[in-house]
Amino acid sequence: MIKGEVTGSESLYIDGRVEGSINLSGNRVTVAAMAWLQPTSTPARLCAGQGAGQSDASDRVDIRSDGSLTGDVVAARISIEDGAFFKGGIDIRKVSAGPAESERRR
Repeated sequence: MIKGEVTGSESLYIDGRVEGSINLSGNRVTVAAMAWLQPTSTPARLCAGQGAGQSDASDRVDIRSDGSLTGDVVAARISIEDGAFFKGGIDIRKVSAGPAESERRR
């Protein structure tokens, strides 16, 4: 069990209980099916097993078929597989256009 802030520069696999913030900017957090995450997290991609609280991913949140997430999600993309449980709000963050995308729009 971890209570507090987790920071790092690589992806993380959680197979236990984490209560607190997870800041792995640009990386993935994967939560095992029997694990528990109560995050205010900012990974690039969050793959949820069991979780509660606000999930904030810079790119994508995936809730697997055996997963459960209760709380608000803020991400550019979200995927909820058949059989997964989700209760909360979804705020889709618009991906900012890069230089090539800006040129095509002109």
